[in-house]
Amino acid sequence: MYEGAVQDLIDELGRLPGVGPKSAQRIAFFLLDADRQDVQRLSDAMSAVKERVKHCQICGNVAEQDECAICRDARRDQTVICVVEESRDVMAIERTKSFRGLYHVLGGSINPIAGIGPDQLRVRELMTRLSDESIEEIVLATDPNLEGEATATYLARMLKTLGIKVTRLASGLPVGGDLEYADEVTLGRAFEGRTTVN
Repeated sequence: MYEGAVQDLIDELGRLPGVGPKSAQRIAFFLLDADRQDVQRLSDAMSAVKERVKHCQICGNVAEQDECAICRDARRDQTVICVVEESRDVMAIERTKSFRGLYHVLGGSINPIAGIGPDQLRVRELMTRLSDESIEEIVLATDPNLEGEATATYLARMLKTLGIKVTRLASGLPVGGDLEYADEVTLGRAFEGRTTVN
């Protein structure tokens, strides 16, 4: 235990996801040894993100304006919406340069144990967006875990009545992985999602 401000900083850093007590202590002492200007830039960046960043009114992605850059981009395919759990999922998909449609960020996944149901997610907003006749396909890109699967199943059932094509991202073996180390669920999904090569 340290005195006053140092311990307060360690405690606050320790509240960050993925930062344990030792990492919090290491970061705190790094900041103590850093130039005042570097620490001020970090402080300014944290303040600015809380002041300027909000959620896009259309898709729910992070944005500094009412609409995010993706929703404002008229060159995007306006007929396809990729549904993701969090904004960081949008960036992961964008890095692949494989998808040129629009996004819808749910703000999480269905998790009854944590008290999160469809009403706590941006499902209603998705349904409102789909009232536009131009949407031809919904890509469900939720995480391949229990909560993500529950969310995808719920959405697929809900969207079935609208007559819109609903697809799910394929899942299976990672590139460079060994079959002997794959768990049964992953290997099973790889078999279900196999493709023809000739």
